[in-house]
Amino acid sequence: MIVTPLRFLWLILSAASYVTLAYFVTRQQFGWLISLSTVLLLGYTWAIRRIDKQREGSTDRVLFASAIGFRLLLLFAVPCLSDDVYRFVWDGRLLAHGFNPYLYLPSRLVETDLAATAGLDRVLFQQLNSPDYFTVYPPLNQAIFGLAAWLSPHSLLGNIVWLRIPILLSEIGSLWLMTRLFRRLNRNPNLALLYGLNPLVILELTGNLHFEAVMIFFTLLAGWWLLTERWIRSAAALALAIGTKLLPLLLLPLIVRWLGWRKGMVYATLAGVFTILQFLPFASLELVQNVVSSVNLYFQKFEFNASVYYVLRSVGYWIKGYNAIETIGFWLSITTTLSILWISFRWRNVSVPAQILAILTLYFGFATTVHPWYITTVVAASVFTRFRYPLVWSAIIPVSYFTYRTIPYHENLWLTAAEYSTVVAVAFWEVRIGQKSNKKTTGISTNGFF
Repeated sequence: MIVTPLRFLWLILSAASYVTLAYFVTRQQFGWLISLSTVLLLGYTWAIRRIDKQREGSTDRVLFASAIGFRLLLLFAVPCLSDDVYRFVWDGRLLAHGFNPYLYLPSRLVETDLAATAGLDRVLFQQLNSPDYFTVYPPLNQAIFGLAAWLSPHSLLGNIVWLRIPILLSEIGSLWLMTRLFRRLNRNPNLALLYGLNPLVILELTGNLHFEAVMIFFTLLAGWWLLTERWIRSAAALALAIGTKLLPLLLLPLIVRWLGWRKGMVYATLAGVFTILQFLPFASLELVQNVVSSVNLYFQKFEFNASVYYVLRSVGYWIKGYNAIETIGFWLSITTTLSILWISFRWRNVSVPAQILAILTLYFGFATTVHPWYITTVVAASVFTRFRYPLVWSAIIPVSYFTYRTIPYHENLWLTAAEYSTVVAVAFWEVRIGQKSNKKTTGISTNGFF
């Protein structure tokens, strides 16, 4: 398509905003963060305003090139909105020097001979956000961390660039898979741009180095091979997604129901075997103990930008006089598990993408911690449905960075309440509209997988 003056202006303003946010704005600079995010959001809304209504079979090459180009602009940026990258570097340097990252607690390792051998100095240690927790990153993540550290053993920026390349490749792969899936469904392939041009997706995944990008790619690949009846390849791809982030485990009950118990259990077993194979190079009793302890602490100690949990926490304070996160977190986990099983096996007249969206929404709705980049998975699922509340969520969730304006961090619960109230209101409205239109929607089909 021709680059019109308005589109050229959008490209320049968006590119400038991405560069400024990625290279010059920290999460403490909330005013700049929200202002530039608003500019990007307005541009995103303008760029995709007609995508839902388009039916052409051809892709908008300018917009797809822009989606990739915006990501390439961030190649050399040191993440400003998240400090997770320093744990990636820490784990990677351990692995690159032949040490199992699952076995060493940073706070006990710093300034030892082993740390000196692996290039783990106090400067890097002081930038870790959880030095008293064992690593919880799955094996494929660790392999990427180790490869990046091996390729750039002494340069932090070089390490960051090598960590970013798999994310960039995964994002390009995800856009390609989305367009193939839409063409298979005889739908507009430009719908992939709802994900590809989303400012939250670009900034949080490519910009801030979050490996949800790799997980989303392998999950889409698993779905594509599942649709084309290449079961073993699909199970292997899903295992790689799980090996990046454990979140795709939530989808196994749904896959079992869709394939039927016999095929589904074989598929789940294959995925489980492929996942275990990834852990074998790190296998030890200490690995299991350390990962389980860190995961338990995560769900029992960490809290950020939650919704249902914050309401229950307030009730807990009123009844018991203290934060009952351990009890609340446990029961929320039970509720989440039962709800996922109910959605997977009892929602008979709903498409699989809509069920996936419901599962992810429910999971994060009941979570004690919801960082902005978590919502990118919900955005990815939503593009295959008629629901657009995840796009609203992705637009609003950057307000959670208000928490980091001061040290010690202080969360503004009024902003959190406004965020979730808006998302719930939009979701409820979309559900009601769908019911009134008698399920005649542009994004959901109840025929087969989609």
